[in-house]
Amino acid sequence: MWIDVEAIVDGYRQGYFLMAEDNESDLAWYNSRERTLIPLDDRFHVPRSLRRHINQNRFSVAINQEFEAVVEGCANRESTWISDELKEIYWALHKAGWAHSFETWQEGQLAGGILGLSIGGMFIGESMFYAIPEGSKVAMVKLVEHLRSRGFLMFDAQLMNPHLERFGAYTLSGRDYQKLLIQARRQSCLFA
Repeated sequence: MWIDVEAIVDGYRQGYFLMAEDNESDLAWYNSRERTLIPLDDRFHVPRSLRRHINQNRFSVAINQEFEAVVEGCANRESTWISDELKEIYWALHKAGWAHSFETWQEGQLAGGILGLSIGGMFIGESMFYAIPEGSKVAMVKLVEHLRSRGFLMFDAQLMNPHLERFGAYTLSGRDYQKLLIQARRQSCLFA
């Protein structure tokens, strides 16, 4: 299957994202009236119960160490929008330097991870998973720290859910999101 990486990156640059309705259907581009962002400033909230796990230093972090395993972990659900075709697209984007996995590890085992794209000054989170309890939550906290240290302007989570809300995620109108998107595209941040 031939994949037009530049066309896909351009779609994300414009604020769209790819999804399959279920793991068997064709892919389509989506956009939403409101966009969910994870704050990269002091609005980011670490739940108290999670602070204990972080302070215990039970997890280490890595970038792109097991990219394919993170994609598989994110897709390994009863109902998933990550189809086989989308897995191939993520792999092509990864090989081209656009898609990344931010991983947590515990005693040599992949504990969790976040899959996303890095374009300019934005990180677009596609999905996350955990294999060890708290693995994805610790990944979220450490990823925010990483994005801050690299000067990223935004962490796009696309759609709101209760899990993201616990971290202080908020929604922007489509118009405000587009303004921020223009600023983020002008930046040049290195993810890895």
